[in-house]
Amino acid sequence: MELHLKLHICIAFLSCCKVNAQVVQWMQHPGLQVLRSAAHYWPLDDVSGIHELWDQIGKRTGYVNGSNINIVEGMVNKGIFLNGDNGGTFLHFGTFQNTCISDPMLCGPEGITFSFFWKNQELQGSRFAVASGGKVISNGFSVYTNPFRGYVEFYTRGNNHRWKADIKVPGPFWTHILFTWTKAKGLDVYINGTLNARDKDGIVSENYGDPYPDLVIGTGNGKPHGHYVTGAFDEFIIWERALSPEEILLYYHAATGQDLFPLTTPGVSKEVATTSPALRADEVSAPGVRDVQSQTEQDTMPVLGFLQELPNRTISHNTANNLTQAFLKSVEEVLSSPGLPEQSPSVVGGLIETVDRVMEHMVNSLEPGPSSLLSVGGTSFVADYSLTKFPQNYNLQHYRFPVQGKNYISVPGEAFSAQSQTTIVGLFYHNIHKYYREISPFKTRINEASDFKDHKIQVASNLISLKVEPSPALSINLSGTPLIKIVLTHTLTKEQQDQVLNQSNKIFLYCAFLDYSSKEGVWSNEGCVRSEGNISYSVCLCNHLTNFAILMQVVPIELTSGHRVALSTIGYVGCSISIFCLAITLVTFAVLSSVSTIRNQRYHIHANLSFAILVAEILLLISARFDPGTLPCKVMAVLLHFFFLSAFAWMLVEGLHLYSMVVKVFGSEGSKHFYYYGIGWGSPLLICVVSMTSAMGSYGEADK
Repeated sequence: MELHLKLHICIAFLSCCKVNAQVVQWMQHPGLQVLRSAAHYWPLDDVSGIHELWDQIGKRTGYVNGSNINIVEGMVNKGIFLNGDNGGTFLHFGTFQNTCISDPMLCGPEGITFSFFWKNQELQGSRFAVASGGKVISNGFSVYTNPFRGYVEFYTRGNNHRWKADIKVPGPFWTHILFTWTKAKGLDVYINGTLNARDKDGIVSENYGDPYPDLVIGTGNGKPHGHYVTGAFDEFIIWERALSPEEILLYYHAATGQDLFPLTTPGVSKEVATTSPALRADEVSAPGVRDVQSQTEQDTMPVLGFLQELPNRTISHNTANNLTQAFLKSVEEVLSSPGLPEQSPSVVGGLIETVDRVMEHMVNSLEPGPSSLLSVGGTSFVADYSLTKFPQNYNLQHYRFPVQGKNYISVPGEAFSAQSQTTIVGLFYHNIHKYYREISPFKTRINEASDFKDHKIQVASNLISLKVEPSPALSINLSGTPLIKIVLTHTLTKEQQDQVLNQSNKIFLYCAFLDYSSKEGVWSNEGCVRSEGNISYSVCLCNHLTNFAILMQVVPIELTSGHRVALSTIGYVGCSISIFCLAITLVTFAVLSSVSTIRNQRYHIHANLSFAILVAEILLLISARFDPGTLPCKVMAVLLHFFFLSAFAWMLVEGLHLYSMVVKVFGSEGSKHFYYYGIGWGSPLLICVVSMTSAMGSYGEADK
């Protein structure tokens, strides 16, 4: 939900990177034209979540109290704070006695419009107000709440008339409230740009007078309404006319930053720069967030065109480092957004391209210094980064990024050109590979992977990126020199490690990169080869530079139908012969045990061993008929576990008995009978009980 809004953080920040932290003007918005027609405008303080537009119209004048003044009035740091009779604090905006603001009857047929943003920090029992005429009902208007609802009221002095409309009490999010009034249409209340309530006719009411002609905004506790609470207001605007529904929606979109960056490449306005703060999803009202949820994946790329429109300007070393850290912090917010699902490779691919473009521009904007080379480097939650600018004729023998560690990318010295200035941008991403857990082979340009179309591809390493300008001179043939060398260790999850160690799986590892020749990044291995490595690391050789990673595809080894039939036949025939022979053995032991001259204990051991193997093989033949995961299959798995363990246990007993006969010749044979049965049947039972208690869910599953 928050992704679209947080991406605008990155977009707003990119303009800072281009002009040394001075914000540039964002696109012209139709809602600004609506604001230009306002009679009075108080931006109040800077608020995260609401775009302040007053710099756009700072030179327009309005007519107030008989004199021309700037339309921007009553700034917080220049305003007057009044203490009410009961301790309330209000921000004083000026005197409007006998004007349209204090007496709507003076507005004429055009009517009047009041607009402001309101945030209530107490969800229950809130009673705060913006009011004309102080803390009591007066000529003009009042906005207040009681324990049940919120209300907007309009009053006229001449005919003692009142219009009243219910509104929903704002919660902890900024909520835009706008109401218009005309003699003909009465009162209309808009919440977040949408008509919410209206009172066309109104009723006759008592005239309370207007002892406070000043326009104030703040917390009020008139006797009918109760105690004070903490509320917040911003962007208070008055139009001395009733806005149309279209104009209201346009202004709301402008104030909340919607539709500022369409899918087409935006053009940059040439007028005065705005000082609007970055838009935050946790500050904007819930309806505004819902409106942009559907645009999550569509609005990740416009910043690329936006970068091209911004002017060039050199920046200092410290500024570049600070801007890089701030930008990567914005990227971190995007990646940690709950609105960004882990399976969103197209969105993340666009974000990676954005980071590459920003870093490339950053290094190009580094101002020349007295030293032979300029370098900015550091680490953040998102990535380790290095921005380096080498002067012309600099003898660069070899370049490696990062300088230390098991993961790195290196460029041989002969690939660099000393005839021109060289810039290098290196990025080693920490967590972004987690968003590429499942990639369809059809959405890659890896021919080998498409041979196993039913098996997904996963990124098995961190992403590493290197950008060199001018491009290094590399061999076209992957068997020649010079080539780029990439060494990456595999970062496998526990599930991936189990898949790799499973001998029934075949593992394919690809050296791949994000190819942005299409609209979104597509994984490709063209121009790259995996030269060496094992299940822990890979070494790649490539003849180009971009974002690299190791991709892994796990393919189960499947036997041909002929092999499966042959193995099944051998298994059934072999087990059947073994069962027949074991049955004869048990019958033979039963007959021989009746002869009193034969020592019975040895035959007891042989009989128990044969019985354990016989039952285990019978269960093995039967178990093939049950589906994995079912209760009968789980029961069969437990019994197989027990009887095969018993077979091994009785083999151990056989060895112990032979030892006692050969080494310990003298001793009581009958005294060992109890211990033999305890080892042969008791120890397997104990092992099975422990296994069932700790991992019963693993019995009877596929391949288990």
